[in-house]
Amino acid sequence: MRNETGGTMVVDLQTDPYNNNHHPHDLSDNGHKPRSKFGDILKADHDGIFPPGDPIIVNTNLTHPRFSNVSASTMSSTGPASGEGSPCVMSPWARTSTPWPADFNEDSALETNGLIGSIVREEGHIYSLAASGDLLYTGSDSKNIRVWKNLKDYTGFKASSGLIKAIVISGDRIFTGHQDGKIRVWKVSKKKSGKYKRVGTLPTLKSMVKSSINPKHYNKNTVKKKHKDAVSSLSMDVELGLLYSSSWDRTIKVWRVSDSKCLESIQAHDDAINSVMCGFDDLVFTGSADGTVKVWKREMQVKTRHVLVQVLLKQENAVTALAVIPKSSMVYSGSSDGVVNYWERSTRVFIGGELKEHKSAVLCLAVAGNMLLSGSADKNICVWRREPSDGSHQCLTVLTGHMGPVKCLAVEEEGACRGKEAKVCMVNEGDRKWIIYSGSLDKSVKVWRVSEKMATWRDTDEPAVSSGWESSSSMREGSGAWSLGDLE
Repeated sequence: MRNETGGTMVVDLQTDPYNNNHHPHDLSDNGHKPRSKFGDILKADHDGIFPPGDPIIVNTNLTHPRFSNVSASTMSSTGPASGEGSPCVMSPWARTSTPWPADFNEDSALETNGLIGSIVREEGHIYSLAASGDLLYTGSDSKNIRVWKNLKDYTGFKASSGLIKAIVISGDRIFTGHQDGKIRVWKVSKKKSGKYKRVGTLPTLKSMVKSSINPKHYNKNTVKKKHKDAVSSLSMDVELGLLYSSSWDRTIKVWRVSDSKCLESIQAHDDAINSVMCGFDDLVFTGSADGTVKVWKREMQVKTRHVLVQVLLKQENAVTALAVIPKSSMVYSGSSDGVVNYWERSTRVFIGGELKEHKSAVLCLAVAGNMLLSGSADKNICVWRREPSDGSHQCLTVLTGHMGPVKCLAVEEEGACRGKEAKVCMVNEGDRKWIIYSGSLDKSVKVWRVSEKMATWRDTDEPAVSSGWESSSSMREGSGAWSLGDLE
């Protein structure tokens, strides 16, 4: 019998679930197994993207001291037997006893950097995450949005159609972007605690009906309200109350949250747009499968409009993810070749470099203080620390443990998610600790704890990764410095 309430558990996935579900791929003439196309990584709704023998994933040195994995103190006391490492077998529904080991203590676990636990519920691949305080929202290809509280299954709600590719939280509202091109808006019910209800859809039905029956809405200046393909990402400008959505239909749209009105639709790229990110100084950044990162300047006069001011990056490989640190004026982009590009604004220009550590495509990026986290199809998460003094980057550690590509990341400061807001303000910048959530195509979410004081790779007497300001400042075509005058 399945426990319909779901649950949370710490699991030891010693056996790759892909090993149990797939036959070996045929070898090509040169003796190597063919790699899957990158488009499969972004659009796949099934297992088997990376077979067990794929050279992309089998050469990772999991015993290297800088790789952070499961500690014995946070492991379940009843690990899986041989051949029983599947998340399905380890699902909370398969257990009648508490999923936590008898000696597990949440407070002590949170005092150690590394893996805290794993959330497994057999509802599909995890495509999107969002964290707010002690609540975690997960979106999957099952069309369900699950809500977890203190790492336990709290509640959930279901969309009528469309895989959930993006989740953004603003105040008491949750915005979800879907495969069917729609953005849905949810709120917690005032009548039933823990119950969520849909309160709107973008574009609204009223605006769609108005556009269809009123001839004046057919002129060339009409804002095209609905995305024609999957919504790939969402980004919120909280101060201005603007929601940005990007889509595989090559457009970004600007929505006013107060009245759900679409203010602008921009044909921004020549191929699918994988990420849009609100930045600093009225700048908005977009990254696309056409290999470019573009910078848009927001102008709010009579009408809200955005003007292209610069192309930061132009390359052969698709741009898959973006992240911004507004306080430091930093911009990061991840690519299908596993490289992370970055740019920092100085007095007059933006200067950048590259971070090279992943063996396969970078699928997601997130920032935590002065740290950058990059999740990849190689199943790993790299934790980078930026030195404010000279702009150099160090690889602090590589978080390992997922059995599939890492598709999404979410970050919360430790004090905030544990209800200790008063202590957060008293902590020095370098002493801040973060809870990291990582969602994967292995159908699990892993929970990590990281801080800027984690031992670096250099501390282990190994050579540092070639990612510093000086050693990795080689520019690619189109990624050169751009002056502030271009943004005025």
